[in-house]
Amino acid sequence: MLSFLPSFIKGPLGLLLYIVNTIFWVLPILLLSFCKLLVPITLWRKLCTYLLDACAVAWISINNVNQRLLTGTRIAVQGLEGVVRKEWYLVLANHQSWVDILVLQRIFNHRIPFLKFFLKKELIWVPFLGVAWWALEFPFMRRYSSAFLKKHPHLKGKDIEATRNACRKFRFKPTSIMNFVEGTRYTEQKHEKQASPYQHLLLPRAGGIAFVLNAMGNQLHKLVDVTILYPQQRPSFWDFVCGKVAEIKVDVRVLPIDEHLIGDYQNDKQFQQRFQGWVNQLWQEKDLKLAEMKASQ
Repeated sequence: MLSFLPSFIKGPLGLLLYIVNTIFWVLPILLLSFCKLLVPITLWRKLCTYLLDACAVAWISINNVNQRLLTGTRIAVQGLEGVVRKEWYLVLANHQSWVDILVLQRIFNHRIPFLKFFLKKELIWVPFLGVAWWALEFPFMRRYSSAFLKKHPHLKGKDIEATRNACRKFRFKPTSIMNFVEGTRYTEQKHEKQASPYQHLLLPRAGGIAFVLNAMGNQLHKLVDVTILYPQQRPSFWDFVCGKVAEIKVDVRVLPIDEHLIGDYQNDKQFQQRFQGWVNQLWQEKDLKLAEMKASQ
């Protein structure tokens, strides 16, 4: 453990290790991806998919070693006994910091299939990470607003169709799809602007979850509801890398995905109301859980 080092050394050193580790694993990930594309044999492509995910798991594992070596941050988790590596999951979480992603990767690595995010198509241009996400088959999606579809009605349903096609490759190997329901990181200013009825959360965006469930169909077996609490304060990525985060608390619940959660959110008003009610209830329970976790400090 090198957590005794001063922050001005741990920060740059930790960041350098993240960068080097990312560049190191991007190379075999890209090579395997091109090998997969060049040989159109189903068995070969399945093998490449497993190797690609193995590279991604190793990438995260080394990042986790980096964290344990330099930061000394303790992550207290409850509820992990309900997850396994052979299921298809939709993972939902509250969003407070970029550190959330590192926390999720750390607690779920080797416990559930490698986490994949639905990404905006513009993110493919992020240096190194963009090509890695593409090679690891993260679904790049394009969402059309209602106003846009009114002007271009011929594109109606194309976003769902394109995403569903992108997700077909997940049928052959267990997959975890991650979604931050609030759509943005929590701040007091955003909470006040939204007039959120929740004490510790922003308003949930039900449409995003409905979109994922509609696109994935029956491929997803269970929902993993994750509640993250930073007992001191919401940290920045730099705070975390510098070892300024002493403890993080995480609660995990595994819930079933019932058939009534899959439907046409955009066009079926009755389904939309029912689904929004379900999400609001889920978020009310999460708000109470956060209050409970804060009180137990």
